[in-house]
Amino acid sequence: MIDLSLYKEECYDVVGALYNVKRELGAGLNEKIYQEGLSIELSQMGIPFEREKAIHPVYRGKAMESIFYLDFLCKGTVIVELKAVNALCKEHRAQLLNYMHLVKPMVGVLVNFASVYTEIERYYYDRESDEIVNNEGRRIKDKYMEDTVYHRHN
Repeated sequence: MIDLSLYKEECYDVVGALYNVKRELGAGLNEKIYQEGLSIELSQMGIPFEREKAIHPVYRGKAMESIFYLDFLCKGTVIVELKAVNALCKEHRAQLLNYMHLVKPMVGVLVNFASVYTEIERYYYDRESDEIVNNEGRRIKDKYMEDTVYHRHN
């Protein structure tokens, strides 16, 4: 079982940066504007990050030519996926959870800036069990969040 306090501490300042961006820019802008604002905020806070980090998925031990892009990889351990939509949905969560299984970071953060109140969801990757848990420590069963327990089968 993972120690969630350690994982939550790892992303504390990154989540603070997200709130700062929302407070400064407000709701209703497009995703690229929030992405640029977060780049500025992370730089000013001295948080190391890579923006639009290119990742080649691995299939059966072989790197594929295909590429997907993480919005942000902070500190080498925190994936941040930005959205500017009416509401987060199961496909947004599935995207982040799939990224987490491919990259295996400590933390995945899904944020929606478009709503009046900032929506932030955090997920944690347990390397020992190869499972993802939510903020309460419950395992996520399927990537669409329709069940409460997720286990990746290799």
